[in-house]
Amino acid sequence: MSDIRITNCHIHTFTAAHAPLCYPAPPVAALRAWPGLLRGLRGAARLLPWEGAYEALLRLEHFRDTGCRDSQRAVFLEVLRHYPDSARFVVLPMDLAFCGYGPVPVGLEAQHRELCELSRDPQVGHRVIPFATIHPDRPGAVAELRRCLDEYGFRGVKIYPRLGYAPSHEILMREVYPLCVERGLPVVSHCSRGGVRNRRWSRARADAVTDPVAHVPVLRAFPDLRLCLAHFGGDRDWLSYLGEGLDPLDPEARRRNWAISIADMIESGAYPNLFTDISYTLFRFAACMPLLKLFLERERLASRILFGSDFYMTRQQDLSEKAVAIRLRAALGEASFRRIAETNPAIWLGEA
Repeated sequence: MSDIRITNCHIHTFTAAHAPLCYPAPPVAALRAWPGLLRGLRGAARLLPWEGAYEALLRLEHFRDTGCRDSQRAVFLEVLRHYPDSARFVVLPMDLAFCGYGPVPVGLEAQHRELCELSRDPQVGHRVIPFATIHPDRPGAVAELRRCLDEYGFRGVKIYPRLGYAPSHEILMREVYPLCVERGLPVVSHCSRGGVRNRRWSRARADAVTDPVAHVPVLRAFPDLRLCLAHFGGDRDWLSYLGEGLDPLDPEARRRNWAISIADMIESGAYPNLFTDISYTLFRFAACMPLLKLFLERERLASRILFGSDFYMTRQQDLSEKAVAIRLRAALGEASFRRIAETNPAIWLGEA
């Protein structure tokens, strides 16, 4: 294999301490407090006639074990096992204090501070590209963001509209995006129908602010902003396109499918600094890989696709991090893999 410096543009190292105790439901608190309970359920599943129950609980146990590590460094060491020594990782924090599931044991400021310490770790810090996250309704949100950029040297910003705000939120438009443009910092926005949703919001309301077109006001107001719509619309929309296609008599069908909507937005040329990543979505490897190969045959689109995995959310899937990365590299070939894992990330991060 050729020597490619892989940049995984989308991983997480936040732990259970950074999430509400009862997310996504009260029984989760018991699973966090008593890890043996999940192992017991998995053992009982061997005796049940429900096909796949044991495997599903095993994947949940893996996810729980990683999320309940005692530090972000411990989580980060897990992902390093799956990549060459030269690989590096964009680490994305989460601010879950306002999603309606109760208090968070360790606050955002401490989460950011620990990520800063990880990025300065003498052994592994050179492989960390830390981003800050911001919930615009948090008191002092912009001050915390500036601390991350000015004192900690963070390299970009993560937003997550499903947590309860639009990507065109007044504070983002007035203070955050202009700052990112001024400093040449990239932004990544969650863009799939899955993930965390504000408990007080309906699915439809959360989808409305996560939709690719909800980012159009941002892209028009800040054409120099390097914005990545994460997950390429999400596996649900990829599988819908593959399984159901698009109604040729419905002029809105392409826009409603988020994968196709993102592809069309990039290919239109109207948003030259719009990117997308394939995190989590490509863990549905067998179904989605052929479509990715077709996307990469389209030159403008191919120049704006980023490699990312969404570790450790992917611990809930059958394939390991290493298995997906190797299969992806083998299926795409060295030239295409280099493009999404090395060339395009350097452009998005402002290094090229």
